[in-house]
Amino acid sequence: MLGAVPRYFNTGGTCRPDVHYMIPAVGRLPEARGLVERGAYFVIHAPRQTGKTTTIRALAAELCASGAYAALAFSCEAGSAAGDDYAAAQTGILNELRQAAAEDMPRELQPPPFPDAPPLGMIRNALSAWARACPRPLVLFLDEIDALSGQSLEAVLRQLRAGHERRPANFPASIALCGMRNIRDYKAASGGGPVRIGSPSPFNVLVKSLRMGNFTAAEVADLYGQHTTETGQAFSDAAIARVVEVSGGQPWLVNALAREILEEMRVVPPEPITLAHVDEAKERLILARATHLDSLAARLQEARVQRVIEPVLDGALAHVDLTYSDDLAYLRDLGLVAQASPVQIANPIYREVIARVLADPVQSTLTIERASFVLPDGRLDMKKLLTGFAAFWREQGEALIGTMTYHEVAPQLVLMAYLQKLANGGGYIDREYGLGRRRIDLLLRWPFRDAEGRRAEQREALELKVWRPREKDPLDQGLVQLDGYLERLGLGAGTLVIFDRRGGKRKSGVPKLGKAKTPSGRKVALLRL
Repeated sequence: MLGAVPRYFNTGGTCRPDVHYMIPAVGRLPEARGLVERGAYFVIHAPRQTGKTTTIRALAAELCASGAYAALAFSCEAGSAAGDDYAAAQTGILNELRQAAAEDMPRELQPPPFPDAPPLGMIRNALSAWARACPRPLVLFLDEIDALSGQSLEAVLRQLRAGHERRPANFPASIALCGMRNIRDYKAASGGGPVRIGSPSPFNVLVKSLRMGNFTAAEVADLYGQHTTETGQAFSDAAIARVVEVSGGQPWLVNALAREILEEMRVVPPEPITLAHVDEAKERLILARATHLDSLAARLQEARVQRVIEPVLDGALAHVDLTYSDDLAYLRDLGLVAQASPVQIANPIYREVIARVLADPVQSTLTIERASFVLPDGRLDMKKLLTGFAAFWREQGEALIGTMTYHEVAPQLVLMAYLQKLANGGGYIDREYGLGRRRIDLLLRWPFRDAEGRRAEQREALELKVWRPREKDPLDQGLVQLDGYLERLGLGAGTLVIFDRRGGKRKSGVPKLGKAKTPSGRKVALLRL
C-alpha cells in the first residue's frame, strides 16, 4: 500500500508491488539467476507490455540485495535517436547507466568517473573501469538493446564481446541483453529489414536466449485473487476463464481488462465480476484502441507483417521460404502471432483488432439502420440481414475491395465490416481463421430478452469461403467444414457465404440466397456473391 491508496491494476510503466497487483516478477524468469551465477552472457526477449522491464529490475534488485553482486538494469533507448552515430549513442547509454546506478544502487557500488576513450571503445573502457573498482562482480541488464540500430548497435555488441574474456575482474561478470526481439541473430535494426550485421558475429558469446511468456491461467487467477483478498470483490470462475481465453494471458491485456471493469465501467465492491463484465470490457478496449493495441495495429501496413497475416486471415497456406521464416519470427517477437504452430493470431482480442482495423475503411462508409434488422422479439432477422448485405455487395462490393491493401482477404473483410457495423453497441463477433482450409468462421452473438424478460443470447454461425480461379466450387467442402463448426458450437443451423472471385468465368454477377444442408442434415442459408 502507498499511504491510504489501494493497489490497482497497472497498464503503463514498471509495476511496483506496493502500488500494483502483480505476479512476483523474478519467478517469471526462473533460469536467469542460474545464468548469472555461471557468469553467462544471455538474451531476455519478450513483446512490449509483457512485464520485461519490471522483471529485470526486480532481478537486479534481488541480486544486489543478496550481497553477492552489483547488479543494475538500465535502458539503451537513449541511444536510439543517434542512428549510426555510435559515439553519440554510447554517450546516451552511459548517461542513462550512470543515472540508473545513482537511483538504484548503494553509493559504494556505483560506477567511478568514466575514462576518456576513443569512439569505438567508450562502452568497453567504461565497463572495464567500473568492474575493476566495484567490490562485487558486476551484473548488467541492458534493456531496450534493440532500440539501437546499424553501426551503433554493432559498436556496442562488438565491445561487449571484446570484454567478455576479461570478466569478472576487468569486465561485467554477466550481461543480459533485453529487448522485444530475440536478437541472437543480431539484425541491423529492430523491426527493419532482415539484414545481418556482418561476419564474424559481433556477439557470439551468448549462452542462452530466454523468452518471457504470457501469464498462465493459474497466474491470472492469482493476480485477480490479490484484488479479491484486499477488497472482497470476487472474479467469478467464468470471468477468469473468459479473460484467459480472450487475452491468451497477455499481461497487458489481463491487467487492462480488470482495470476497464473496475475503473472505467465502475463495477465496485462487493459486486462480483462476471463473464458479462469481461465481454463488455473486451469490447470497450477494442473500440478504444488503447496505446498498446494501437501500436500493434499500426504495424499491419508493414509489408513483412502483411506477408504473414494475410494468409492467416484468408485461411491459406503461405509460401514458405527463408524470408517468410524471418518475417514469422519478427511477428512472434512482436507478440502478434502465437509461438505455437500452426501459425495463428496470438489471442482473440488481437484477432478482433486486426480484423476491425483492416475493415475500418469500409465500416466508416456504412450507414445501417440496426432496428430494421431486429424482429419484434428482439432477435436478429438473419434472412433480412443476408439479403441486405447481398444488395450492398451488388452495388458497392467490387469498388470497395479494389481499395483495400489486403486484397486476398478483401471480400471477407467487407462482410465483417458490415456485420461489425450492425453489432457495434448491440452484439459481439467471435472470429476464427482456418489456416490451410481456406475459411473464416464467424459467430455473431446477439443479446436480447426472452418472453419472460430474462437475458438471452442469439448465436448465429457463418462460414466464409472464396471461389478462386482454377479452383472447384468450394460448396461441398464448405458444408463439411460448417457442419463441424456447428457441431462444436452446439447449433442446428448456420450460414455459408461463398464469394465468387473467378472474374469472367462467373456464371452470374447477381447475388443469390438459397438453402442447403450439411452432411449431418443441419440447415444452411447459402449466400453466393
